[in-house]
Amino acid sequence: MSSTTAGPLEAEPHTPKVNWPVFGTSAAIIVAIAVWAIAAPGSAHTVLTTIVDWVSRTFGWYYIATATIVIGFVLFIAASSSGRIKLGPDHAKPQFNMFTWTSMLFAAGIGIDLMFFSVSEPAAQFLDPPQGHVDDPLNPATAPGDRARMAIVWTLFHYGITGWAMYALMGAAFAYFAYRRGMPLSMRSILSWVLGRHAGGGLGNGIEVLSVLGTIFGIATSLGIGVVQLNWGLHLMFGIDQSILWQAVLIALSVLLATISTVSGVNKGIRRLSELNVILAVVLMVYVIATGQAGFLFDALVTDVGDYVAKFPELMLNVFPFTDHSAWMSQWTLFFWAWWIAWAPFVGLFLARISRGRTIRQFVFGVLVVPFVFIAVFISVFGNSALRLIMDGDLDLANTAANAPEQAFYALLEHYPGAPFVIGLATVVGLLFYVTSADSGALVLANFSSHLHDPKSDGGKRLRVFWSVLTGVLTLAMLIVDGVSTLQGATLIIGLPFSIVLYLVMIALYRALRQEASHAAGRLVSMPGQLSGTSGMSWRARLRRLTNYPGAQATARFIDTTATSALEKVAGELRDSGATAQVERAEVAPGGLHQVQLVREFPDGEPFSYQLYPVACEVPRFALRSGRAQAEEYFRVEVFTAEGSRGCDVLGFTEEQLIADVLANYESHVEFLRLADDQPDEEPDREIITDWEDDF
Repeated sequence: MSSTTAGPLEAEPHTPKVNWPVFGTSAAIIVAIAVWAIAAPGSAHTVLTTIVDWVSRTFGWYYIATATIVIGFVLFIAASSSGRIKLGPDHAKPQFNMFTWTSMLFAAGIGIDLMFFSVSEPAAQFLDPPQGHVDDPLNPATAPGDRARMAIVWTLFHYGITGWAMYALMGAAFAYFAYRRGMPLSMRSILSWVLGRHAGGGLGNGIEVLSVLGTIFGIATSLGIGVVQLNWGLHLMFGIDQSILWQAVLIALSVLLATISTVSGVNKGIRRLSELNVILAVVLMVYVIATGQAGFLFDALVTDVGDYVAKFPELMLNVFPFTDHSAWMSQWTLFFWAWWIAWAPFVGLFLARISRGRTIRQFVFGVLVVPFVFIAVFISVFGNSALRLIMDGDLDLANTAANAPEQAFYALLEHYPGAPFVIGLATVVGLLFYVTSADSGALVLANFSSHLHDPKSDGGKRLRVFWSVLTGVLTLAMLIVDGVSTLQGATLIIGLPFSIVLYLVMIALYRALRQEASHAAGRLVSMPGQLSGTSGMSWRARLRRLTNYPGAQATARFIDTTATSALEKVAGELRDSGATAQVERAEVAPGGLHQVQLVREFPDGEPFSYQLYPVACEVPRFALRSGRAQAEEYFRVEVFTAEGSRGCDVLGFTEEQLIADVLANYESHVEFLRLADDQPDEEPDREIITDWEDDF
């Protein structure tokens, strides 16, 4: 789709071409790292450990500051007037209902690691918290009850809104530029607003390679954690060994399921697995609450949320400058922030794919609040259940959580009635968590390494299969080196360079939203002229328009005669004055109707686009049931500009009235260009973007 076409006309379905520089470079790097890890695990472990130590000591403050800035930015754009802007044309409606949407964003944005850390981290923070001053409740000498409360707070902090703010940033940017601006669903579409022509060459490819690397290492970390935990669950159920061999078998099984799911697409496999995943996870929680100490768990949940809210600002900016907690920071906070950063392009792009039609405010608050509510309940239920047992003297559970964290979740479930059934259910939930992360990841990796023509296209199925398999290979390689800790270290490293991209994305999104505000100001200034379309109609003509529901034949006649003639006259007048202008027609399926569009190019500004598009609608129930009103549908001829539908139906306008409406919108666009002329450096290089589209 051209970036100047705002109407809903879709291109013919096709498989996008592979972006060979991005695909080849990223695949070669990943294969090389996997081979190195498998062939020389000792060397790989030493190098990774050294780099992780250097990054945590040198850039700990940077990770903390970046996470804080991202939270502030997404809350700012959501609360501002820009929050009302839709991720798509003004007329767009959400594709998925709220339950399906939240299920998919939760299942894609979090993995089996939630089960892993919901028990192991609270126990770890309770047994060995970071030490502060004497009066600090984090001090090990503090009363066990206070330490238990802070253990849950630390876990909620690491899984809370900080990481989801990074997802919200990337998702809002991807969706805005794709569905609002009609640009390809890629990193370079966003970064063209910052890097200009440089985003179209080697620098753009390099950033997309970083996106691929961050995504695949982030997913591999989650899948590696999941594999060792599922391996233990199957050991309890069937007595299989805990070994690399069985972990390889689990990886192969999960890759197969993820491949089937991702090839089925978003609307089928990924959607249904995500919904099933959330339902079974809720069933597991309800069972633990019903068979455990329900009153205590609800009391603890309310307390945990209150503690999290009260202590969030303090924890958010705490880098422990006066105590040496670099090891604790690299293992916990820095790892989690790097992990969220690494997952941000992957989850952000996936969230964009499922969020067309929602406003920026709905999207941001939905992404921040809905998953966190589920996470808070999940962590509070399982974490507090484990801490209650440990505080009551269950040293076996404490030792398991400290020394074998992959066994901690199952060790907790063994305390409940019907343990074999509950363990089996947890294993199924874990497997679904695993698959819904892997299938979403394969889809996004295919998109990152393809030349996408429009926001609705996805990378080819064979490419998705390739990335699904390579993710499994990388996961296995990292497990061979030193298990989960190696995956955590690799994620901490890869998150550092990609964090720079988050700043570029914030700048790009801010500039684009500010430009749209200038567009709105231009329309406000020219509002009197926009009323000219119907002001010349007689009252009888206006009344007929309000009670008439035209069919396809009348709509086609209007577009083929009145609309086309009016736009051709305006285009001819513009060409006579020396401007570059043309009228384009394209067939709209079904019914043989056409859309017609006037495009006027500006050498140093955004093109003016005025598109008339026939939109089929159901005849309202209140319509007078006579003549055309007997039909089930009628057509509106809506006006689309570069920002989407203006919500105006011009069917029934005379040629002169239609020309008046074109000029009113043209005046609005010229006024926008005048206002935007004060910020000449804040627009993307439209010539370069056009060159990309030609190359694609």
